[in-house]
Amino acid sequence: MNIKQTIYEAVGEETGIRAIVEAFYPKVQAHPLLGPLFPEDITPVMDKQTLFLTQFFGGPMRYSDEYGHPMMRARHMPFPINRERALAWLDCMRRALEEVGIEAELREIVLERLSGPAFHFINTEEEDD
Repeated sequence: MNIKQTIYEAVGEETGIRAIVEAFYPKVQAHPLLGPLFPEDITPVMDKQTLFLTQFFGGPMRYSDEYGHPMMRARHMPFPINRERALAWLDCMRRALEEVGIEAELREIVLERLSGPAFHFINTEEEDD
């Protein structure tokens, strides 16, 4: 990753973000801790995630333009998110990044950037069975 590049640019802009999202959500849906939190029709979730990650990684402000301020913690409050689920989410993302061929150094940068929000969304101490 060039020091002057945004993550958005480094992963391949909109095409790269969409590839990551498309590799990520099947893993989420198949995960026993995460899948039940998501609707069967995952397409709208994927579309929003593409817009959000575009913006979050330094690209155009598409999510805010369409939906307003992300307020991601508030949007995730209805769902029971504990540390185990946050770690599972990050692992699904790690595997998606590997699947689409994001090189190791950039993968670590992306995961580090996503770790803050993943842990910020924790809203319960309850452990999953």
